[in-house]
Amino acid sequence: MTRYIRHAAAFCALLLLALLVNATRVQVVRSDALDANPANRRGAIVRFDQPRGDILVDGRPVTGSRDTGEQLRYERTYKNGPLYAPVTGFASQVYGTTFLESAEDGILSGTDPMLAPLPLWNDLTRAQNPGGRVETTIKAAVQQAAYAGLGGKRGAVAAIEPSSGKILALVSAPSYDPERLSGTRRSVADSWAELNSDASKPMLNRAIRQTYPPGSTFKVVTAAAALDSGAVTDLDAPTKSPNPFTLPGTSTQLTNEVDGCTDASLRYAFQWSCNTVFAKLGADTGLGPMLGTARSFGFNDRGLKIPSSVAASNFDTSMDRAQLALSAIGQYDTRATPLQMAMVSAAVANGGIVESPHLVDRTTTDDGDVVDTKGATSRQAMNPGTAMQLREMMTQVVEEGTGTNAAIPDATVGGKTGTAQHGIDNTGTPYAWFISWAQAEDAGQPAVAVAVVVEDASADRGDISGGGSAAPIAKAVMEAALAH
Repeated sequence: MTRYIRHAAAFCALLLLALLVNATRVQVVRSDALDANPANRRGAIVRFDQPRGDILVDGRPVTGSRDTGEQLRYERTYKNGPLYAPVTGFASQVYGTTFLESAEDGILSGTDPMLAPLPLWNDLTRAQNPGGRVETTIKAAVQQAAYAGLGGKRGAVAAIEPSSGKILALVSAPSYDPERLSGTRRSVADSWAELNSDASKPMLNRAIRQTYPPGSTFKVVTAAAALDSGAVTDLDAPTKSPNPFTLPGTSTQLTNEVDGCTDASLRYAFQWSCNTVFAKLGADTGLGPMLGTARSFGFNDRGLKIPSSVAASNFDTSMDRAQLALSAIGQYDTRATPLQMAMVSAAVANGGIVESPHLVDRTTTDDGDVVDTKGATSRQAMNPGTAMQLREMMTQVVEEGTGTNAAIPDATVGGKTGTAQHGIDNTGTPYAWFISWAQAEDAGQPAVAVAVVVEDASADRGDISGGGSAAPIAKAVMEAALAH
């Protein structure tokens, strides 16, 4: 009898050991896989069981949370949703997160370990931190000026503080209200389907995720490469540029929209945007210097984050001289985001230095303790002397050239217009570009650099120009920045 009891006890001990081994396997070895299993709703329930932290503009929340009393309890709300959608993105129980809601999700959801009072505190206590706050660099007045300036036209605006890289405005139009995607109601699915099928692509962030041919605004980069490489040493010397200019190795002729471009100086060609001069200048400068300068400004950078990821602007690394000539005037395969072209303008305003653009100033706990302060890194895009020459030429564009619509009383403004062809055989309505910077008379340095692109597919082809369509928008944005 005793032997049977011992056998039964041993068997029960083995069963207990098997249960312990299995519990260890489930809770430790397979915990990550089970947590990630789509059928496991515990993570989602915990995630939405408390209010999400806020995104701030000028110290005021532009987001909020609403208690629904449902299983996924708190859903996201937005103040002036369409205005700030390119900054905040959306946070949806069904469709996930985008832009700052995604890039700073750890802080906003309370899952970032940096929010804990002590290291490993949450692992020991299984506590959940309140959502933290994300303080943006956006200035409300500048953002509003950009949004109102576009007026619903397809396009985008990016504005940067040149000395710091802080993004003061980031606008894409048409926009949408991200609150439409909050919650689990049938209307959320309907909104998702409607927004994704809309031909105007309201959820596309044109400021950082769409690239365009930059047209004549790219001539700033071409001029910088030519001056830095020594291809041009005198702004006022004739450039020996024929009009029309035959692209090297082809019979294709390039012409101009203005007179006086034959053998024009770099100063005149920049002021009046002579395509023939800049196409020849790009070909003469050569691929190496052109590519090096474009990269220094930020082209071909596939790792740029603000902290949301930014589409890479493109300057081809292998081209013949004809393709290089077209690239030098912002055509062929050259493409740029509005943020990239704001960086180009900012580098001119900042003595040739590009400060890395960033959208977040700092992150904090829910009660204001600083978690992280965001800084900027810098690189030299061109020589300081070249930047001074470009500042002079951009100022002349606004004072007496193609960009007079951007002039601001009691301020020095530099700018460059651009009209970018696109579509099959360039039949699409041209994109209107304007890049600029502004400095108050009593200030020691420029306060803002701006890039504006207007698609405006419904406009007459003859009415579109950087100076006519985009420059007034840039002016309004610069005025708002100078006033704050």
